[in-house]
Amino acid sequence: MTLLAVERIKLLTTRSPLWCTLLAVGLTVGFAALIAGVDSESPVTIASTQFGYNFGLVVVMVMAALAITTEYRFSTIRATFQAIPNRSAVLLAKATVVAVVSGLIGLVTAFGSVAISKLIVSEADLAINTAFEWRAVAGVSLIYAIAAVIAVAVGTLIRHSAGAISLLLIWVMLVESLVSLIPKIGDDIQEWMPFYVANKFLTGNPDLTNRPLEEGPPPSSAVLSPWWALAYFAGIAVVLLLVALFTANKRDA
Repeated sequence: MTLLAVERIKLLTTRSPLWCTLLAVGLTVGFAALIAGVDSESPVTIASTQFGYNFGLVVVMVMAALAITTEYRFSTIRATFQAIPNRSAVLLAKATVVAVVSGLIGLVTAFGSVAISKLIVSEADLAINTAFEWRAVAGVSLIYAIAAVIAVAVGTLIRHSAGAISLLLIWVMLVESLVSLIPKIGDDIQEWMPFYVANKFLTGNPDLTNRPLEEGPPPSSAVLSPWWALAYFAGIAVVLLLVALFTANKRDA
């Protein structure tokens, strides 16, 4: 519990998490308000309220990566490892705290997007009743939390803020989209890309609505069912975190 408290203090007493939180909430909720206020031709649905989900996701991953890379940048990680020789415990505590904070940001952005859409279009039916609706909204919290663990793992492996953030953003925003352009096998490879599979958890088995599902988070054609997709995404995060822990214990701080 002491390690968790220490990592919580480290994270919440620096400026970058605050600014990243405000940016994630502002972008996500802002895009939901934009969709609800501008597009009058299609009805506002639960799926459409989550249009800005990916914008908040990348901001949360930047925050998570900075949580570990700034310690390497300013060499404070050395003092931490000297005080607590169990490096795995330190990094696991950091990943846990960052994941919890990221999950809370996911809840605020997702439910905030629904709330602002309802405020703008009061007649819209935005009740959260079905399994799909709960996954599309509350599920954002789980995706953000797992993505934050991935970002912490990548930050631990690379140790440089610019390198870790660049890799994460390029992967999420470019690689997983462009891989489908590979002749013959591109679509098959994309079906197993981690963030593409994660979208299956949010968009899989949708309710029938009068609004295209494409107006929410990008729909995924991954072969896994929604909950197995979440398990796969979490498995990727665990593997990366284990690799990061092994690497951190083998090299100099």
